[in-house]
Amino acid sequence: MHVADREQHDVLLASVVALRAELAALRLPLRLDAGGAGDRATSERIAVLDQLDDYVVPRLTQLEAPLLAVVGGSTGAGKSTLVNSLVRAVVSTSGVLRPTTRSPVLAHHPDDERWFADQRILPSLSRTSGSGSDPGGLHLVAEPAVPPGLALLDAPDLDSVVEANRDLAGQLLAAADLWLFVTTAARYADAVPWEMLRSAADRGTALAVVLNRLPSAGADDITHHLAEMLARHDLGDSPLFVIPEMGLTDDGLLPAEAAEPIRAWLADLAGDAASRAAVARRTVDGAVRSLSRRVATIAAYADRQRVAHAALERALDASYETAYTRVDEATQDGSLLRGEVLARWQEFVGTGEIFRGLEQRLGVLRDRVTDFFRARPAPEAQVTVALETGLEAVILDQADAAADRAQAAWAALAGGPDLVGDDPAALATRSDDLLDRTARAVRDWQGYVLDLVREEGQGRRTTARFLSLGVNGLGVALMVVVFAHTGGLTGIEVGVAGGTGVVGQRVLEAVFGDQAVRQLTDKARADLRTRVRSLLAHERSRFDQRLAAFDVDPEAGTDLRTALRRVEAAS
Repeated sequence: MHVADREQHDVLLASVVALRAELAALRLPLRLDAGGAGDRATSERIAVLDQLDDYVVPRLTQLEAPLLAVVGGSTGAGKSTLVNSLVRAVVSTSGVLRPTTRSPVLAHHPDDERWFADQRILPSLSRTSGSGSDPGGLHLVAEPAVPPGLALLDAPDLDSVVEANRDLAGQLLAAADLWLFVTTAARYADAVPWEMLRSAADRGTALAVVLNRLPSAGADDITHHLAEMLARHDLGDSPLFVIPEMGLTDDGLLPAEAAEPIRAWLADLAGDAASRAAVARRTVDGAVRSLSRRVATIAAYADRQRVAHAALERALDASYETAYTRVDEATQDGSLLRGEVLARWQEFVGTGEIFRGLEQRLGVLRDRVTDFFRARPAPEAQVTVALETGLEAVILDQADAAADRAQAAWAALAGGPDLVGDDPAALATRSDDLLDRTARAVRDWQGYVLDLVREEGQGRRTTARFLSLGVNGLGVALMVVVFAHTGGLTGIEVGVAGGTGVVGQRVLEAVFGDQAVRQLTDKARADLRTRVRSLLAHERSRFDQRLAAFDVDPEAGTDLRTALRRVEAAS
């Protein structure tokens, strides 16, 4: 190989290895269309990785290694008998029981043992030799009759009744420099083998066909038809060997003269370094070319994973952002100042009669606020409890609604049902500990409000107004002001809630002044928002954890295509 060719070859090898790393790192966790493109992309990824590991990388790494001829075909086609007949020894079990070949057998010349004893090719298969064999391994047999520079691998049936055997047969054929495809007059048109032959044509794999046990009646017609089928599938230049129907020797072998044309062809191929190199180059180049289509399919599905994952995350964001917005609105529009809260507030500041005439007497009320507080003890604790209960109810209600929305959205989106799992009802409601966490958060917020009042009142502790109301009383008033916006109320509720807020506002302004009250209100509201957001973020973490378990790399498709372009440029 010339220096320039060697440099290009090294670039190709490095590019293929880099592509292999991208494929190995790729995760396709979301089932977007069970039985459809998703299953095809997932199986294609595994198949490409297997071929890169089993054949492409080893062959590009060691171009001088012996050719591997995989003998494949349908059940009962006579593959094992042919392998035994080519080496004139029983190295692979044959018989009437199916499936016969339970463990792949690789026959090689003794001088070539070093090429196959390690994990250079088919690294996922363990090696055995001698009399024993591992059903999940590769059984190595050294036979002097095998031409140096060539190995024969007897693969399981392509249409085996055992799925593992079918998968292994496909893996072995993908690792071959050369396919020796064996069929019979009765089976040559079967669909399953032709699927593999079409794959060989697509990948440019070197191929020879053996038509075994051909009866004399109709022999020419069958042979001609098979040749036509090969030509239609762009395999017309593949050598076609015909073995007539005949008896076997006492050892269960074909007569020597029947196998001689195939043995001689293999020997000539193995004995000519240029021919071996041409076969290896043709097959590896075809395998590399096939990556363009195969990896593009995988990359497209990786893009779909990214889109689906983003849609699931958007649905989750929308569900919990809606919950946060609705809690925020409920804490500003005055809707919390109804029922029990309003009644306790009325008791706190004075009498119900005053509030019933509030709209007409608001001006008078402003002047008499301090007198109300001096005149009667403030039951502020009851207002605090009522506000706490109302706020907790709003948060819990919106947490339930968010969980239900998120679960329903996921169940309807591609990839979502697996995230929902087998118990959607459990995911569609708030978590068991939210009640306790919410109660603590609300109490902590109320404590924060009291701290704000206490800090702001440091310089006013001796004033009559501060002393008359106290930290707790002013804290309750500040909570009411935080909740007193009236955007969500109508009719008389607006007047009542609005008046409630005005009373609280005037109370606070009388002690702290306008600017300080605005600052206190903003701080209290901002802290409440932070606590609510934290509660809901903790709630959605159940969903986040499930989504993280199905995480995808958003750049995976792009990275695959970039790696593929480098392979294409180097090939």
